[in-house]
Amino acid sequence: MDSQWVFRKNIDTKISKMFAEELQVPEIIANILLSRDVDTYQEAVAFLKPSADSMHDPFLMKGMGEAVDRILTAVKSKEKIIIYGDYDVDGVTATAILYILLKEMGGEVSFYIPERIKEGYGLSINGIKEGINRGASLMISVDCGITNHKEISFAKENKIDFIICDHHEPLDELPGALSILNPKQRDDNYPFKELAGVGVVFKLIQGIIEKAGSDPADALKFIDIVAIGTAADVVPLLGENRFIVKKGLEKIKSDPSLGVMALLETAGMTNTEITNWNIIFGIAPRINAGGRIGSAEKGVQLLITDDINEALSIANILENQNRKRKIIDENILKDALELVEERFDPKSDYTIVLAKENWHLGVIGICASRIVERFYRPTVMISISDGIGKGSARSIPEFDIYSALKECSEIMVEFGGHKLAAGLTIKEENIDKFIYLFEEIVSKKLSYDTLVPKLKIDGYIVLDDINEEIVRMLKYFEPYGPENEKPLFVARNLQVVDDPKVLKNNHLKFKVRDHYVIFDVIGFGMGNLKYRLEPGAKNLDMAFHIDENYWCGKKSIQLKVKDLK
Repeated sequence: MDSQWVFRKNIDTKISKMFAEELQVPEIIANILLSRDVDTYQEAVAFLKPSADSMHDPFLMKGMGEAVDRILTAVKSKEKIIIYGDYDVDGVTATAILYILLKEMGGEVSFYIPERIKEGYGLSINGIKEGINRGASLMISVDCGITNHKEISFAKENKIDFIICDHHEPLDELPGALSILNPKQRDDNYPFKELAGVGVVFKLIQGIIEKAGSDPADALKFIDIVAIGTAADVVPLLGENRFIVKKGLEKIKSDPSLGVMALLETAGMTNTEITNWNIIFGIAPRINAGGRIGSAEKGVQLLITDDINEALSIANILENQNRKRKIIDENILKDALELVEERFDPKSDYTIVLAKENWHLGVIGICASRIVERFYRPTVMISISDGIGKGSARSIPEFDIYSALKECSEIMVEFGGHKLAAGLTIKEENIDKFIYLFEEIVSKKLSYDTLVPKLKIDGYIVLDDINEEIVRMLKYFEPYGPENEKPLFVARNLQVVDDPKVLKNNHLKFKVRDHYVIFDVIGFGMGNLKYRLEPGAKNLDMAFHIDENYWCGKKSIQLKVKDLK
């Protein structure tokens, strides 16, 4: 599918030049900052060099004081505390860091992770009963709980106090917990709303440490684990998230936690330069593998152990489970693509909803994301078993899929999530009705022109302006991720030099000239676009990233093409 080139912002040349002079940077760097709404000297420094100063006071978050006081009381009086975590990477990492802290403080703490297939997402009555059986008087949910009214009431009836730590969208009415930590609550004035679940728990940990009389900076010992959960949950890499991931990547490189080190070892990544994308596509799937096709408790055990042999043993188990997960994933994706071929009309359909008996619940979310990447439609994949469908929903950046599910709530058993990813449970008899209603809702909110993938361009550039200084300064924009994508440039009327080549795995390799400058270009998986290259002609417009290439000990600038016209 061809992409539409969209410039992030139309930047006034005079403003760009003035800002570049103020910052003492090349104009293209000022352009990138302005296109991302960074338009003052102070904001630029905070963005390019994020520091602990960008972290907000945890007690600005609604409910933080009550939560910290109740936890410290429980630790001091040796009450039994249970951390109830979600089974994805965000929930696993959040569970692990809170468990380690409370254990170090002498707390009587254990954790509970629901089984994805048996219990589904969020709090379950079964999990609360387990808390009762363990004699818990305090339960703390992490990365879940914000929509679980019934379960919280059940805990309260059985004399268990409940603290909710979550980041998913709340419903209009909140559960009756002792304290709720979620910056997305309507009346919460916490300055940053986009923390992952593990980020909310990180703020709780800062609050506990501070109230206990220690230095809140001590919480940074968890930053590599917090960064993994934050990156894996694909939240915007702005504000506090930007600092968390940047600082966490530094710790992974220099002094990783034992469990993280074991994961890198078994994944063959010890000599890899770890980036945000390495976390998303390398580290996170291995932690996730336990929750997808086994037990998510393995991931928690890996991150909390202080025994290197146990860490390596668990990491190897997760490595094997991840291999199995890939095979299941490939088979379900094949099924899904066959259904898309049968039922989806790209000329008229705004959505894709697929349902089938006994798809593995652990991987339908991954497959839904792949369908979105390929067809650029809000997508829901539903696995049906015993008359009940459990689904994963994924969306395109232009559409809030959670709000659409909310409008379908009357025909669903339950649902939850946020703008780009959500989960739902529905009776099989209501799936056809849901397909119709979901399509109707989306078609009213999106124009058909919206259903074209967008390449967000930071600005025009001439190849003469690309040099080592630009490459060096672009590194300050890392880590890249949602809402802070890698800067993308357009150069026009380039000349293709020599004959382009299609390499192994359909990679496209060629050279371009602009005036007197020639650069190597690589297009991964783009061999099918070779027909757009006319050697010798000065007629090529190219959208690309500026990269470094290392080959035989030599470093050179290489352009990584994203689209050709």
